[in-house]
Amino acid sequence: MEPIIETCDLTRRFGKLTAVDHLNLTISRGEIFGLVGPDGSGKTTTLRMLCGLVDPDEGTARVAGHDVAREPQQVKDKIGYMAQRFGLYLDLSVEENMNFYADLFGIIGSARMELKTRLMRMTRMEPYRNRQAGQLSGGMKQKLALMCTLLHRPQILFLDEPTNGVDPVSRRDFWAILYELLKEGITILMATAYLDEAERCNRVGLMHRGRLIRCNAPEVLKHEAGADNLEGVFVETVRAAEKLES
Repeated sequence: MEPIIETCDLTRRFGKLTAVDHLNLTISRGEIFGLVGPDGSGKTTTLRMLCGLVDPDEGTARVAGHDVAREPQQVKDKIGYMAQRFGLYLDLSVEENMNFYADLFGIIGSARMELKTRLMRMTRMEPYRNRQAGQLSGGMKQKLALMCTLLHRPQILFLDEPTNGVDPVSRRDFWAILYELLKEGITILMATAYLDEAERCNRVGLMHRGRLIRCNAPEVLKHEAGADNLEGVFVETVRAAEKLES
């Protein structure tokens, strides 16, 4: 498969802390890839470097054919990034939020109407188009954030723990939307702390203390570790990594 994200020894430090330590990763076009690890493992910093929001201290990264450090604007034109706390305007309605982000992206006229209609239908948010964002449930806020992120039709979608704190029904709906996006050819890289969610990805990368310690399809990882689920794989892999470090 054609690679759409490639990193070589990608590293980022904050003072004495190495948040991401020589990350080597390749993600194929049309893949959904899960970056898994606890808080502080380097997931968010990795996503922010790949989006051109944080400069690496060492190494390189190419996203959609562009060098992240040298061509940040070209990268940003082809990606959508949904942070843990997306910048919704709580006093604006669902549609007003979408119009605001459409203005930022320069989407006007019939193209705007077509995109808004399609995204609202996909997320089943049409009945709530006039409701203020501050009055939405957690799951609906995430759907609105996703719609705003998708307005400029990105090739790659970066999601930073998109279902954190969301109820199980909304999580299920969110994943149904992600699978629809995959059918349209969008590549998805998501950071998550939910191992049950990671099992739905094509491949999973396990991160620990800034390092990528395992990477493969969930079923392959479970088979290699002799585990019933990814939690067992992660525990065993972390123990082995800590033994090597000591």
